[in-house]
Amino acid sequence: MYRNEFDAIGTHWCIDLPATLDAQRVEFVMGKIRNRIEIFDKAYSRFRADSIVTAMSKKAGRYELPTDAVSMLVLYRKLYDLTGGFVTPLIGQALSDAGYDAAYSLKTKPMMAPKRWDDVMRVEGSVIDLLEPALLDFGAAGKGYLIDIVSDLIASEGIGSYCVDAGGDMRYRSDANAVLRVGLESPVSASQVIGVASVVNTSICGSAGNRRAWGAFNHILDPRSLSSPKHILAVWVVADSTLVADGLTTALMFVHPEALQPDFDFEYAIVYADLSLTHSKEFPGEFFQS
Repeated sequence: MYRNEFDAIGTHWCIDLPATLDAQRVEFVMGKIRNRIEIFDKAYSRFRADSIVTAMSKKAGRYELPTDAVSMLVLYRKLYDLTGGFVTPLIGQALSDAGYDAAYSLKTKPMMAPKRWDDVMRVEGSVIDLLEPALLDFGAAGKGYLIDIVSDLIASEGIGSYCVDAGGDMRYRSDANAVLRVGLESPVSASQVIGVASVVNTSICGSAGNRRAWGAFNHILDPRSLSSPKHILAVWVVADSTLVADGLTTALMFVHPEALQPDFDFEYAIVYADLSLTHSKEFPGEFFQS
């Protein structure tokens, strides 16, 4: 496999493409991928001054996102409803005030709970009508959405086997149905794994508070208490879509799997603060004994 590594949207990417491709073909595909990531970043990043999201934080009105944003916006609304508002793109200002701001200051300011979805915005397709300025954050599922976009771009080039890994969240496809073994990082020691998942032609995402943490906070924020969940240390989700897998890892920080299972087909594993573990019956992984 050709391994292509680079940094983008604040995380490390590793894209594996078949060794049967010639170098010129790989360079062409990777150029298209980098261009598409830039389009994504310029639309959704709340960390850059020229993004659509930053413009939305300054002025109410109608904003049109890239047309393929529809699936992400539909997922966010569904997760918002299923979690009773715990998963919300309106968490952006609270995250910024907690210190996870455009400057990565990690300095906390006075924080306010986000307003209700319907009081702030209307969504139709890829168009958002903001009733008032709002700093949106698509971190709960945006990376998974971008992984799917990049993967679909690769597939559109006639490439059937690949692995797109962005910060440990990944979509894997193999024409030969070869199994990929993925280490499950310990939420208390980033240099260790607590198990291994075996995946093929699917997506796997994880969420834990140990990687992006400062003071009393991490990148996951309860919109009601304005605190970061501490009862769960790590979540992994396996699903056909990386968008869904990514979004569900955040949702499971707030609701039990049973609240999501009627609407989504997924497998999960959860590590709690006391280091106890629970997982779905068909989760494709094995965990090491302490």
